Amino acid sequence: MIREVLRMGDPRLLRRAAPVERFATPELLALIQDMRDTMAHLNGAGLAAPQIGVDLRLVIFGGGPSPRYPDASSVPDTVLINPVLAPLSEDEEGGWEGCLSVPGLRGWVPRWTELHYAGFDEQGRPLDRRATGFHARVVQHECDHLDGVLYPMRVRDFSRFGYTDVLFPNGMMTADD
Repeated sequence: MIREVLRMGDPRLLRRAAPVERFATPELLALIQDMRDTMAHLNGAGLAAPQIGVDLRLVIFGGGPSPRYPDASSVPDTVLINPVLAPLSEDEEGGWEGCLSVPGLRGWVPRWTELHYAGFDEQGRPLDRRATGFHARVVQHECDHLDGVLYPMRVRDFSRFGYTDVLFPNGMMTADD
């Protein structure tokens, strides 16, 4: 089922989400399917449970290039529950980000270039990965939602934040614009 995505300004997006305590329940599996349906319907690269009003530490992400991220590299289809992130270096790289909760806008956001993330899948099996590039960016963006952080809060230069159709009038968004 496609769910309504909360938009920036809704106070529920600013809360710290609660840990998932039970795995593989019918309710959890149905929630994950709804998140997948919603993300696919909106051409998203990821979705966090708080974005659909569910206060749990659960994110999904994955896929390759899409209309919203035409230059994206492939990211493994992932369900990540109760994540823990750690940078593997202090190096950061800027990149254009958008968000289903901030429709129509883009911002240039610095993110760690390389990180380690761990957590659990929907069955409660441990997940332990290393990520770089777009994969690392997506993980950081989605996990920020679990702590009430939206990407505009990470923008450092507001001359590189605005409406997508104004920033990219020809419709072409490249990684280093």
